[in-house]
Amino acid sequence: MAEIKLNAEVRSEFGKGAARRTRRANLVPAVIYGHGAEAVHITLPAHELQLALRTANVLIGLEIDGKDALVIPKAVQRNAIKGNIEHVDLLTVKRGEKVNVEVAVHVEGELAPGGNLLEYVQNTLLVEAEATHIPNSVTVSIAGLDAGASILAKNIPLPKGSVLAEADPDAVVLAVVAAQAEEPSSDAAEAEGAEA
Repeated sequence: MAEIKLNAEVRSEFGKGAARRTRRANLVPAVIYGHGAEAVHITLPAHELQLALRTANVLIGLEIDGKDALVIPKAVQRNAIKGNIEHVDLLTVKRGEKVNVEVAVHVEGELAPGGNLLEYVQNTLLVEAEATHIPNSVTVSIAGLDAGASILAKNIPLPKGSVLAEADPDAVVLAVVAAQAEEPSSDAAEAEGAEA
């Protein structure tokens, strides 16, 4: 995974008014946590941060007052109407350190013929990976699966260096269900009876 570099500035103003002023200046308030250190309150450039967060579990290299920090997003708050980022919580990581992250589950292939439907019981999978090698997603084949089949968390192939961190490895992630046939309406049933 590529590391995205962003410049950050330490912020000393807090509260709603200060946050609004920060956002008007096209900056996003953020907080860095982790490794037992005190939380660091910063601002980040809004546009660059928006682009960076398009990648799930992105690794961000920050430069703060001449010091470097490596972080991953932990929580992102967005405006409910506009969708722009209002605040970000970042977690400090170190190269070589293992972290638990949720990765998206993608599927490939076609289900067995017969109108079967795929149900996502879980859209993400909790995995443990090295901080600089976090997978964007995991892919599982559903080719030829028929109604009643399911795929458990422990059966999903993970990229090299990643291990399953789910509390229940036997949890169902994907299930194949048979399409429900509609019952004929009472008018149609009466018409068929009259024809006979």
